[in-house]
Amino acid sequence: MINVSKLSDEQNLIPILRLGFRPFFLMGALFAFLAMAIWILSLNNTISVKPLNDVLWWHSHEMLFGFVPAIIAGFLLTAVQTWTGVPSVKGNRLLFLVLVWTLARIFILFPAGLPPWWIIALDLAFLPLVGVFLAIPLIKVNQTRNMVFLPILCLMSLANLLTYLPQLGFDSAFNAQGLYGMTMLTTALVALLGGRVIPMFTANGTNTPKVLPKAWLEITSMASLFILFIFFAAGLTRFSSLMAAVCALSACLHFYRCLRWRPWVTLTTPLVWSLHFTMMFIPIGLGLMAAHFWFAPFNLSVAIHSLTVGTIGGMILAMMSRVSLGHSGRPLKAHPVMSMAFIFIICAALARSIGVAFLPQNMVQLWGLSGILWCAAFACFVIIYFRILSRARVDGKPG
Repeated sequence: MINVSKLSDEQNLIPILRLGFRPFFLMGALFAFLAMAIWILSLNNTISVKPLNDVLWWHSHEMLFGFVPAIIAGFLLTAVQTWTGVPSVKGNRLLFLVLVWTLARIFILFPAGLPPWWIIALDLAFLPLVGVFLAIPLIKVNQTRNMVFLPILCLMSLANLLTYLPQLGFDSAFNAQGLYGMTMLTTALVALLGGRVIPMFTANGTNTPKVLPKAWLEITSMASLFILFIFFAAGLTRFSSLMAAVCALSACLHFYRCLRWRPWVTLTTPLVWSLHFTMMFIPIGLGLMAAHFWFAPFNLSVAIHSLTVGTIGGMILAMMSRVSLGHSGRPLKAHPVMSMAFIFIICAALARSIGVAFLPQNMVQLWGLSGILWCAAFACFVIIYFRILSRARVDGKPG
């Protein structure tokens, strides 16, 4: 990691505001736990909440547009400093971003009589603000390679807007288009970042040669996900045969891509095998999606949750664990509790997707089991990483 900030500039900042990963990883993980716990308790009629829309909308929206953007912000606003050599957002500006995100989460769950348009505007402002703070150092050094993340953030904002359109009097189908579109965009982002870091992490963590990318595979696998994003966001899922074919092709491409990275050599390195196993949920989810559009009796939610829980949730947990250690000056060695957390999130994904697909008669029980495992995984992260994220680097360097 490159340190581009002066330690003297950070002496007056509390540690949690010294770099983007600190507040957003901690609060994002805590929110992942709380939001899922509220959802489970609501399903059991243990508690009653009245969010901006119904509870089902709240659960779907907040996991994709509340939890996920927090982690994306934490990762990108930390990585951009290493990419560019330009200090990233910190201090009061970082606190401002955190407050925008936090207030949106609070007011969506507890509207408190506020006008809906005010809450919607607050929530929609977050990702564009992240984009601005990300763009400043990229433009400063004219680093075009990583500017790919700026249009991704814009498209995520558009997907978020789609979920609100039914509340503004438009067709209810826009909500699903936004949710599914965001799922595919985030999956594509995970696939993009995974292709950049997993071969390197595998080589470094196992002392084996790095697997070099195949250009045709990288292009076609990423293009297939973007095509699926367009179909979902545009509401073209009625073309079921075409959807099935694209999903099946994409599943094959990503399965081959994952196998090339040799996951079997990482089984003794939790910070690496956790990345490999979560990436395998891309071909699993796409395969289930293809089956849904072709012939399978299970609904699309089964396949989507393979991506949201297994790929997105799993990759977030694995990357937060690794990034937090590296950027706090600690050795890249997983705590035993985090090894269990990685297993929890994988089991949560299997229960919510494959489990529900093959045991539909136990659907409600599997929903509950998956939710509990999800909560356990992110509770482990909060417990182990609270001190790491809220204290200064152990090596005395800035960041």
